[in-house]
Amino acid sequence: MNTKFVISYDGSFYCGSQTQPNGLSVEDKLQEVFKHLNIDTKIVLSGRTDKDVHATGQVFNCQLPDYWKDLKKLKEILNRHLPLSIRVNKINFVNEDFHSRFYAKKRVYRYIITSKPTTAFNSRYVTYIKHIDENKIKEAIKLFIGTHDFEFFHKRGSDKENLVREVFDATFYKYRDIYVFKFTANSYLRSQIRLMVGFLLKINEGSFSKEDLLVQLNRQKHLYKTPASPYGLYLAKVYY
Repeated sequence: MNTKFVISYDGSFYCGSQTQPNGLSVEDKLQEVFKHLNIDTKIVLSGRTDKDVHATGQVFNCQLPDYWKDLKKLKEILNRHLPLSIRVNKINFVNEDFHSRFYAKKRVYRYIITSKPTTAFNSRYVTYIKHIDENKIKEAIKLFIGTHDFEFFHKRGSDKENLVREVFDATFYKYRDIYVFKFTANSYLRSQIRLMVGFLLKINEGSFSKEDLLVQLNRQKHLYKTPASPYGLYLAKVYY
């Protein structure tokens, strides 16, 4: 039975979402628990998140044995055996041809910053920026909306041949005592969001202008190459 799972996780405990040779991944822990429950299945994630990147709405699908019809019970058992850094939010049966990655239409990420110095308890979940010019960032972030070739906004060495992505929405807003970058796109290149946020933070501090952003976005000159910290980044939701 093809089954869809929505999960959340604390990425600071893992080398990333997908199995890698250099450490423990979220996928590894999930497979370990499935094996413990005598469920022999392969997990298909909606997309990868890097080391220290979190998720509140990551999706994967897999095949369950026919006897696992009580999904409420399965959710309880999985959360009992999984570490507290991974939670199963929702489970439901889907069509046999459903594929969590290839069927995804939109993916939403949030990147969180604060002007308050971080503490030992939140430093892995939000990025500290001493001064935040809300209006300056709001104006610049709009430039990412649309279809662009993100050649200068992705990590080199990735295996992607097509670097064109469509950004449906890009906004910046304040929520209580934090500020949030929110991006909605069809998909993303490796480190794309962290590079976009990093450039916006350089505009925030006055090192670059929104005109400079257009120069890099139009691939006229590669001005900025350093991704923002992974700690403030969250995969929030996947739309199908």
